Amino acid sequence: MKSSDPSVGGEVSEAVVSRWWWVAAIVAVLVQLAAVYWPGSPGGEQFVTITGADKVVHALIFGIPAYLLGSLTGRRWLVATVFALHAPISELVQWRFLPYRDGDVWDMVADLTGIAIAVLVGWRVDRARS
Repeated sequence: MKSSDPSVGGEVSEAVVSRWWWVAAIVAVLVQLAAVYWPGSPGGEQFVTITGADKVVHALIFGIPAYLLGSLTGRRWLVATVFALHAPISELVQWRFLPYRDGDVWDMVADLTGIAIAVLVGWRVDRARS
C-alpha cells in the first residue's frame, strides 16, 4: 500500500514512512537521554526561566518517545512500563551521580504524567482507527 506525499508530488511506500517514524522515535529517545543525564553547570543556569516549563519539558521528553515507540511496536503498555521505571531511576542518578544536578520528585511526577498522556493518546488514536 502506498500513501501520497505532497512534498514530493508522488507516492511513498509505508516502509519509508515507517522508517521515518522509527528515526523520529530514536531521536526522541536520544534527546531524552541527553536531557536527563547531561551534567549540570556550577552556576545552575537554566535554558528556560518560565515557571513550570521544566515540568512541561519533562512530560514531553518522556511522553513523546513513549508514544512513538508504543505506536511503532504495538506494545504500548510494555513501553510505558519501561519508561515509568526509567523515571525514578533517572532522578536518583541525577541526585547521586551527576555533578550540579539534583533529583526532584516533581520531575518524576511530570515524567509519569507525560507517559500517561502518551498511553491515553495512543489508546484514543487506536480506537479512532478501528
